[in-house]
Parts: sequence; structure tokens; C-alpha cells
Amino acid sequence: MQSQTFSLYLHIPFCRAICTYCAFNTYSGMENAIDAFVNALNEELLYIARQKPNLAIKTVFFGGGTPSMLSIPQFELLFSTLNTHFNLLPNAEICIEANPNDITFSYLEGLKHVGINRLSLGMQSSDPKELEMYGRQHDNRMVEDAISNAIKVGINNISLDLIFGNPHQTLDNWGRTLYQAVSYQPKHISLYGLEVKGGTVLKKQIQAGLLPTPDDDLAADMYQLADEILTVDGFRQYELSNWSLPQHQAEHNLQYWRNLPYIGVGAGAHGYVDGYRTIVTRLPQRYITAMMHHGKSLREFPRTPATSKITPVNKESEMLETIMTGLRLTQEGLSIPMFEERFGVNLYELRRVEIDKLVQLNMIEATETSLRLTKAGRFVSNRVISELV
Repeated sequence: MQSQTFSLYLHIPFCRAICTYCAFNTYSGMENAIDAFVNALNEELLYIARQKPNLAIKTVFFGGGTPSMLSIPQFELLFSTLNTHFNLLPNAEICIEANPNDITFSYLEGLKHVGINRLSLGMQSSDPKELEMYGRQHDNRMVEDAISNAIKVGINNISLDLIFGNPHQTLDNWGRTLYQAVSYQPKHISLYGLEVKGGTVLKKQIQAGLLPTPDDDLAADMYQLADEILTVDGFRQYELSNWSLPQHQAEHNLQYWRNLPYIGVGAGAHGYVDGYRTIVTRLPQRYITAMMHHGKSLREFPRTPATSKITPVNKESEMLETIMTGLRLTQEGLSIPMFEERFGVNLYELRRVEIDKLVQLNMIEATETSLRLTKAGRFVSNRVISELV
């Protein structure tokens, strides 16, 4: 157990922006509850440390809603616990998601001081109308200033998040967003196709005929255009939604896509530890109550008093999940030797008929050491992966 290395995902559920494409805005406007939440989050970290002292942590990711709503003293509290009770590895990737308009020079100085070494900025678009639809409060100058200030304080590993496929978005607009993003010289870019989900304002507007239904063919063209533009500028696609300059892949992403253990803490966090999928209670007030009033109870790791659901993952399920996640890695793909060492079975023997069929259709490439999607297969990845699981 102690030889394992873990990723740590700290889910901060408070959200600054009200997004028309997001149904998960329950926690907006709850700034007054943040201090109590951070104390509960710190208590959950301490609880885990009491169960498993000195866990080796290779990545820490502050994500969720808007983690940059936390103050520097609140981060100092959390990092005091992380540095004292966990074994943060020397080259650990420690990342925070942030809105460009949230982070001042002094705030970035504080983040650097506590230990943040990677910044993931929600740029989303360079188009003012699209940003307005997303409920964002920044503009291109704020993105540029945030990146410039981050580099000045010594946070050089910067990633940008972009969204494509929204109603009214054209290929030209998307191209302008890509060129603008590249001009900021980030080390990493993540692209997310817009998903129209039930319960969102966007879904209701489309159903009412106020907005057009997103065009899947156009979205595919946008995906291809992104790969072309980013490749010319030296980025390599290493996962279906992620491109990076050499040696700047997101280590936290890789831990997830290799189906390796990560501990989720904070309201709404998911985790995968010791053969269990865990979910932390979603509502902040329930989370705070669970963590601050648990008494002397000690639940078996990876459970904490705030765990709302824990599901054992049997060998067959773990095998299927490893296939699903591994095939998302566009460069390394799914390692055949790793799969056999991990599960005691050769994948080609397990799925020979399906693999041969997909190779003939030019959907996957199969070598002695790996199985990965072709460029054509990436456009229909869900269908290809479903053939193997």
C-alpha cells in the first residue's frame, strides 16, 4: 500500500459564474459558507491522514466550481496539512483551476508561495458573445494579464480550457479562438465539446426554439481544425480532449486515464482507491456537518464521514474501465504488457475478434505493445470503445 502513489483531487463546489450550459450552479453566491467548507475540507484531509499516514501524493488538483474563490490563508491551511501529514513527492504536480478575472498578481504570488505550480485557466472562448452565453466575466485582455502575471511569479506551466460546438458558433469564430489561445503560449490546451444536458438553461432554450440545436458535423469539423492548428504550433494530442507541448502533459489527467488511484475529497468529489469508487456527499452544508460533527468515529479507508456512496470494483469491471480510459490516450494508447501484468490476461486473446474487426475498419492500430485509436477512430471514439467493452 505504501509503495503506491496517489493523485489527490480537492473538489471546491462553489461557482462564481452562472453558466447557461451548466446545471450544477447550486452553490453560487455562497461565499459566506466557504470558510466553514475549507475547515471541513481540512478535517477530511486530516481524517484520511489518520487512517493512512504519509500517503505518497504525485499530483494535487484543486477543481470543481471556482477554486480561486478560496483566499490565500485558506490555501495555507490546506497546504499545512498536506505538507505535514502527506508525502508530497518532490516533483508533484500541484494545479488549480481559475477564472482569468479572479487572479491578481498578488493572489498568484500567494498561490506560488503555498506550492501551486500549474494553472488551468478557463478561457473558454475569445468571442465576447460566447463568453456572455457561458456566464463568464472576463475578456481576452484579462486572460493575457493572468498568464503574464503567472509567469512573472514563476508559475510557468499554464493550461487553457476551450469550449466548442455551441449554438451560433461558426468554424471561423472557433478558429479565431484557437489562434488567440495559441498566441498566449500556454503549455497545454484542453478542448471540451459542448454537451446539452437536461435541466440547463441552454437545454430549455433549445427546446423552446430560442437557440438552434448544435450541429454534430460542424463540431467534428471544429475538432479536426483544432488538431490541425495546434499540431502546427507544436502541440501533440495525448488524450482525446487534451493537447500539450512535449513534456507538459497533465500528470493528474494521466493518472485518471491510466485508471490509477486518486483520492477525491470535498463536496461532490469522486475517487478511485483500493478497488473502490467513492462519492462524497454533494451538498456543502451536509458535507460540513458530516466532517465537523463526526465525533470519534473511524471509518475504514477510503471511507470518510462524508462518503455518501462507495462501490467495489471487481476484476472484470476494472478491466473494462482500463480499456475505456486507456484508449482515450491517443499517443501511448492502452499498454498490452501493462494490461497483462495487471490482470493476468492477454487483451488480444480476450478481444481478438473485436480488435481484428476494428483494425480492418481503420478505427484502431494494434501493435505488440499497444492498442490505440486511429485519427478516424477518434471522431467516433465512443462507438469504437463500446465494441471492446
